[in-house]
This record gives sequence, C-alpha cells and structure tokens, in this order.
Amino acid sequence: MKKTLSVLALSALPVLALAAGNHQGGHGMAGHDMHGMHGSMHGNTSPSEVGKPGDPAKVDRTIEVVMDDSMRFTPATITVKKGETIRFFVKNAGKVPHEMVVGSLQELKEHAEMMRKMPQMQHAEPNMVTLQPGQRGGLVWQFDQPGTVDFACLIPGHMEAGMVGKIVVE
Repeated sequence: MKKTLSVLALSALPVLALAAGNHQGGHGMAGHDMHGMHGSMHGNTSPSEVGKPGDPAKVDRTIEVVMDDSMRFTPATITVKKGETIRFFVKNAGKVPHEMVVGSLQELKEHAEMMRKMPQMQHAEPNMVTLQPGQRGGLVWQFDQPGTVDFACLIPGHMEAGMVGKIVVE
C-alpha cells in the first residue's frame, strides 16, 4: 500500500510542475515551445538563418535594448558581424509586459498568430526574453549567417502596433 501511494505521489509531480507555470515570465501555456523557430538550435549543428544560442562565456559584446509602451524597441536596427556572439541586455521601461523574440519575420508572424489564439501560452526559449514592467533581462545569441534577422514582441497586439526590429548581420 505504501509503495502504491509513493508511486501515485511521484506520478503527480509532473502535473504539479506544469500547473506551477513558468517563473521566467512566459505566456501561460505549459508545453508550448518555439523549436520550429530555430531548428538548428536543438541537436542539429547546421547553421540556421537566424543563428543559435550563444555561449555566455564567449560574448563578443553587449547591446542594450529598451522596450516601452510606445510599442518600440530602442534601437530598432542593430548591426552585428557574422559569427559574433551578442548579449542583449533588455530592459522593459513600460508599464505592461513586453518581450524580445529573435526569429525570421515569417516565424515571428506565425507565432504572433498563435499568441492571439492562446494569449496565456507560456514558453521560455533561448531566443527570447519576456519581461514584466521595470524588469531587466537578457539573451545571448550567435549570428552565424550574413543577412537580416528579425525580432519582435509577440504579446498580442504589440507586433501589429509596430514593436519589431531588425538585426543586420554583415
């Protein structure tokens, strides 16, 4: 009987963990992820058009990005070099939650649509940081291909209001 109760108690732990939610400021839906936004990030070593998570011990430089309630990022255009690992130091200077998500414009639009349908979804991925008003946070990203990489706030209505930016990789 004790063994059965122990097994039942242990089997409930994953459910309790999911119910607890994400303490990093996500969107509220357990189990959602954005692996499709950066397929090379998880196991595949071929370069992605948007890059990959960077090694925090090998940051080439830090760029500060400010998000605010005017639905803008400052700066809105960032220039980096191919192969460079950037630490984005992100600050939410607004009075509502904001996030910075790195991806291709198509992927960001698709994800923004999912967010409109499921505004309570919750996720924490290496290509994003979600911040409550007044919070600061960061993400480390390596840009491994020349071209343009987009970023946006995917909280419903924010991207549509113009909360987008571009990273030019030279």
